[in-house]
Amino acid sequence: MSPTETVPAVGLTDVSMAFGGKTVLSAVTLDIAPGSVVALLGANGAGKSTLIKILSGVHTDHGGEVRVDGSPVTLNSPLAARQLGIQTVHQRIGEGIVPGLTVAENLVFEELAQQRGNPFLRGRRTLARAREIQAALGLDWSDAVLKRDVTELGISDRQLLILARALATRPRLLVLDEPTSALSAAEAQRLFALVERMRADGIAVLYVSHRLGEIDALADRLVVLRDGLLTEDQARPFDWDAALRAMLAQAQEATTARPVREGERGETALSLRGVRLFDGRAPLDLDLRTGEVTGVVGLLGAGKTELARGLFGAEPFTEGTVELDGKPYAPRRPADAIRAGVHLVPEDRHADALVPGWSVARNVSLPFLKSLSRAGVVNSSREDALGRDTIAALGVVARDEHSTVEELSGGNQQKVVVGRWLAETPRVLILDEPFRGVDIGARRDIGRRARALSAEGAAVLVLSADVDEVLEIADRVVVLAAGEIHLDAYGEDAERDRVIQTISASV
Repeated sequence: MSPTETVPAVGLTDVSMAFGGKTVLSAVTLDIAPGSVVALLGANGAGKSTLIKILSGVHTDHGGEVRVDGSPVTLNSPLAARQLGIQTVHQRIGEGIVPGLTVAENLVFEELAQQRGNPFLRGRRTLARAREIQAALGLDWSDAVLKRDVTELGISDRQLLILARALATRPRLLVLDEPTSALSAAEAQRLFALVERMRADGIAVLYVSHRLGEIDALADRLVVLRDGLLTEDQARPFDWDAALRAMLAQAQEATTARPVREGERGETALSLRGVRLFDGRAPLDLDLRTGEVTGVVGLLGAGKTELARGLFGAEPFTEGTVELDGKPYAPRRPADAIRAGVHLVPEDRHADALVPGWSVARNVSLPFLKSLSRAGVVNSSREDALGRDTIAALGVVARDEHSTVEELSGGNQQKVVVGRWLAETPRVLILDEPFRGVDIGARRDIGRRARALSAEGAAVLVLSADVDEVLEIADRVVVLAAGEIHLDAYGEDAERDRVIQTISASV
């Protein structure tokens, strides 16, 4: 390094990590200079969370080297990371607060964690220090608020509390993971002003966000992760088409994508009119047709999951109308959707689909126990047969239908979730990020089954942030951004470049 070059506040060299034999980060090299704001972009599953957890001291068994102020360090715990000046404000706000303590005690919790042998600061000293910390962020909570249990704060105030606490230590690097996801416009502007102040004070910031407008306004530099690889590194002014291409689409020769086609239009199975996904955004109209796979592509926050959950009755639409086969369709809960033949493969299989400790057969049969039961007793032979059929139809690699889902790889777990919703032929099948965390073989198996189902007369809706995934499976491509449709096209009108340019223009 020449005498004129600045020593990075934090540097990564060839940082790699794998889980269960699957590589999630591959030789990532990145330097973050003091007083710079580096934006980290990547679709779901790109490796962003893993990289953040390495910097935070959560994941310790990684390859490569981490340096702080030019010196190699070992981040073997979150406390070690904080002591070395790396503070992280995580997207999951609940992980950063301590229920049962007051707002003031949470604000000074970093100091609490380092007290040895003495009681924690009490009474007036706690309040005085809490006032100092909140003042740095321009918060104006009264003493009455500071004395409340922290769980009485709203989500946005909890996030501001965590940020104020992190800044009280004057970190070398502050990692902000989707920091505005729970903030109002006014609160976000306060955050942006604070980021500018941190830049001026020489604090390095790693800013992780799907909101490209924020990145364009704040960042000095952007880097892109895709499938664990650093695929783009830009300084201002940013080339957003190139950045989105690096994030969302593989090179043409690297994909097995089949050109989308405009086949014979089937009949309309599901029709949406005037459905509003987000307050303040225009309502949308959308028809899903039989014999056709409709692919909806959009970044995080585009409204894909809101659309899927609304159609499944998990979060009913508050505005607009939906018809199923020409009749009013307004499910208030998932059971209503299932009875109507509308099935959903949810975005998060672990949180919303799989039951730990249960076998493949039991997981597959869960939504259909009534049809498998007599006098309230499940027919185990029919349940087992359903499990075997799923294993055979989707090529699930499992010992047998009695294998627990924990015994399966991530791709095979996803096949079980998809197979569950094919156990009874649906009228409409909704797949929300169905290929997340699965290898290309599993992706193709799931895609083939979805296409076969559409050929049998079902309407299939696939929602994904990955352009290639959508182009590989869909007859028709819809681009969704902030709850609004920006493209609805078939065939050559839905080629890769146009899809990416539409996403770029809509952010």
